[in-house]
Amino acid sequence: MNALKTSLLGIALATALPAGAQEMDHSKMAMPMSPSTETKPTAKKQPVAEPAPKIAAKPAVADPHAGHPMAPATAAKPAAMPMDHSKMDHAMPEPPAETAPPMDHAGMGHDMAGMSMEAMPGMQHGDMEMAPGEPRTPIPPIIEADRAAAMPPSKHMEHLDNAIHSYTLLNRLEGWNADPGKGQAWEGQGWIGTDLDRLWWRSEGERVDGRTESADLEVLYGRSVSTWWDVVAGMRHDFKPGDSQNFVAIGVQGLAPYKFEVEATAYIGQSGQTGARLEAEYETLLTNRLILQPLIEVNVYGKNDARRGIGSGLSTAEAGVRLRYEFTRQFAPYLGVVHERAFGRTADLRREEGEDVNDTRFVAGIRIWF
Repeated sequence: MNALKTSLLGIALATALPAGAQEMDHSKMAMPMSPSTETKPTAKKQPVAEPAPKIAAKPAVADPHAGHPMAPATAAKPAAMPMDHSKMDHAMPEPPAETAPPMDHAGMGHDMAGMSMEAMPGMQHGDMEMAPGEPRTPIPPIIEADRAAAMPPSKHMEHLDNAIHSYTLLNRLEGWNADPGKGQAWEGQGWIGTDLDRLWWRSEGERVDGRTESADLEVLYGRSVSTWWDVVAGMRHDFKPGDSQNFVAIGVQGLAPYKFEVEATAYIGQSGQTGARLEAEYETLLTNRLILQPLIEVNVYGKNDARRGIGSGLSTAEAGVRLRYEFTRQFAPYLGVVHERAFGRTADLRREEGEDVNDTRFVAGIRIWF
């Protein structure tokens, strides 16, 4: 009976071994096999008639399926080809040394202007049609006015550059009611001529209690020497104080940096009298119509003239500030405050006449130009 069981077990083992070998084909695996695994396939190919020595050695191996009815067939599978993972090379293959070259975006055609309409099938252009040479924005046709503007001025138009114009400015027409008495003052200038050559006039004066304290008139020829500056030369006539007197005048006037309007004039008069006058003013726009105008004027003389109440050196200085409102650019009333002071020998002469050396007054007036 035992011999019969042994024969049946050998037949079952011989039948099961080929099936187990087909489940894993190690002939195609690129991995080293353990020595014990290499000897097993040789044992499988032994004749079925000699299974007894192998069966006798198998019970020594612990098999969890030994008690199962199919234990003999199942026990043969582990013995077929055990895998030795300790000798398997699990390292990932390295990428090739040469990779694909980076994309050259500079060479890619991102210029949409150079692409044709057919090359962009995703865009629905509808009925849009553009000729190859047609501009995107239509150019208006050239008219006669455009042609005339592009032509240089003709010879018969040159006289318009030397057209004669005129300008008159009454910068101060004001009055006050102060301690010495009621008074009025004026200061104005104007010109007539071309852009380069002009005939200027300037005048200023003062009256107190109906009596003229000072008054003068200048007539000057002015020549433009730069964009903002003129050189002037001419005559000055003093009506008051004292007897009338004439001076030869020469100076400059114009717009200094930071938009200061400046007049600087030197005088040479009768009997060797010399003098100079410097006037500067500045306009600050508080609004488009409300304008603040500070002003300073200084007079200097070369020698004493007691008959006119003039001393040598720094004679008088006047500083004032006026706030005007321009109803129009040509007409503007104003309010202001003015301080005048005499210096040196001029102050001494005024004290001898019983006049004040310092004078501060509030004024009101108008400014007109045309």
